Amino acid sequence: MGFIFSKSMNESMKNQKEFMLMNARLQEDFTAKLERQLIMQSEMRERQMAMQIAWSREFLKYFGTFFGLAAISLTAGAIKKKKPAFLVPIVPLSFILTYQYDLGYGTLLERMKGEAEDILETEKSKLQLPRGMITFESIEKARKEQSRFFIDK
Repeated sequence: MGFIFSKSMNESMKNQKEFMLMNARLQEDFTAKLERQLIMQSEMRERQMAMQIAWSREFLKYFGTFFGLAAISLTAGAIKKKKPAFLVPIVPLSFILTYQYDLGYGTLLERMKGEAEDILETEKSKLQLPRGMITFESIEKARKEQSRFFIDK
């Protein structure tokens, strides 16, 4: 009788070990999938940032040309007409040009990143959503209300 009990206990232990091994493999698979997803999201974010920088640099080329022509024309008009008021539009245009240069070639993105990190560390309360985090229950409630709205019509 002890032999049968021992045999069944060994079988149970063997099944439990197999279960634990399979569970560990599933956990590893899940972790690998999660890591791949995080890498993919990071890659997508980097590509989007690269596109934004490239767009800023391309815009800077066109705007720089416009600014140069406008500055020359406005300066010539101010000299010819002897009215310094023609130079006033150069001031706001120069701010736009400087911003675009800083975004495309300067340190604006690094400064923005530093400011964002500071906000994440010191101003957490400003990042909270109204009514807190979205929960499954709140989504279901909204879905039911919306379906009730369509049914009533």
